Amino acid sequence: MTRGKSARNEPAGLPRRKSGTVVVERSPDRSTSATGGLQPGRSNADKSGRPCGRLSGTVRRPCHNIARRAATMAILSLVTLLAGQHAVAGPPKDIRPKHVTDGSLRAVIKGLDYLARMQAPNGSWQSTQDGSSYPTAMTSLAGMAFLANGNTTSRGPYSESIRKAVRFVVAQQTPSGLITVGEELGRPMYGHGFSLLFLSCAYGMETDAKVRERIKEVVTNGIKLTATGQSSAGGWIYWPGGGDEGSVTVTQMQGLRAAHEAGLTVPKETIARAVHYLEMCKQGDGGICYSLGARGESRPPISAAAICCLYSAGEYESPLAKACLDYVHRQMKPQFGSQFRGNWGHDFYMNLYAAQAFYQAGDKYWDEYFPPTRDELVRLQKQDGSWNSDGIGPVFDTSVGLIILQLPYKFLPIYQR
Repeated sequence: MTRGKSARNEPAGLPRRKSGTVVVERSPDRSTSATGGLQPGRSNADKSGRPCGRLSGTVRRPCHNIARRAATMAILSLVTLLAGQHAVAGPPKDIRPKHVTDGSLRAVIKGLDYLARMQAPNGSWQSTQDGSSYPTAMTSLAGMAFLANGNTTSRGPYSESIRKAVRFVVAQQTPSGLITVGEELGRPMYGHGFSLLFLSCAYGMETDAKVRERIKEVVTNGIKLTATGQSSAGGWIYWPGGGDEGSVTVTQMQGLRAAHEAGLTVPKETIARAVHYLEMCKQGDGGICYSLGARGESRPPISAAAICCLYSAGEYESPLAKACLDYVHRQMKPQFGSQFRGNWGHDFYMNLYAAQAFYQAGDKYWDEYFPPTRDELVRLQKQDGSWNSDGIGPVFDTSVGLIILQLPYKFLPIYQR
């Protein structure tokens, strides 16, 4: 597959993610270790006997390479688990993912332990800083933090938290296909988009056939709701079909991308119209404005999110993706290491997408961004394992902080290069 274009014979939906010339996705049937990740020594083929590497153009990653990486990450997960049991040191530095430190390993375990304690008996996480409730959004983001650690619904020290979260989110789908608890303060499409993201990633790791089928049904109905709820301009807003603005648009696009990564069909025209919407929102400085109708100045958080969505849509070399990356880099680079101090209004939201954008853009950007960001997150973590400085609340901030710190683990295809 050439950069920015779909490979031939690509199934209906989005083009596959590119990483150099080789990409890898999880096989839902492959074995996992008790601490998350693949189990070394077991076959890396699914039940049909097909190798689990995904084709990208004509190159397939050999299974022994997958096994080597899986073994490394399984060891990392084991040491991470031990860190949660008061182990002092992390894994040897030669097998640790780049830029991962003892401090960041401990911070991850403290954060995951905090989220596990805060989960409600029904599987949800709900409250925000002001006491308002976005249960599907918060539950899905917390679930993503556990998945990013290599846990699944059946494997890993936090498997029970993921099972309960999946069960809760699946149960919230309404007859229309919208995944929401009530109206979620009039903004149900945020939770719907994050739910598609979480359930699609969980689906790709689920081994129980009945659970997989139920997740597939919910995600398929959710895709239809998102597609029919798209505005005439190509974006989305808080309610299906009600208009469009950037932040909701990017949550839908990333949810659709995750569904495609899981092997579910996403309408090509839906993505094409969404990309066109972002193109129309481009400003002269390279950034993206809040909405097509309101325009106004460029918004760094939405611009960072747009980069992730454009990469997810296969637009790796598009002029818009390059312009947005340059814009976000210019805005953030002078503040690397201090970007969680009120610089952007919602700093954790900004960094949720900026981290993904810089990671997927390559080492040039990631090597500048991540080390000072990692150290700042470790410094800002509270004694109970949470983060809480964004004005949204500790569940949101902690989930985002954990996702950022675990990007180097490479467990989730949606976050991979």
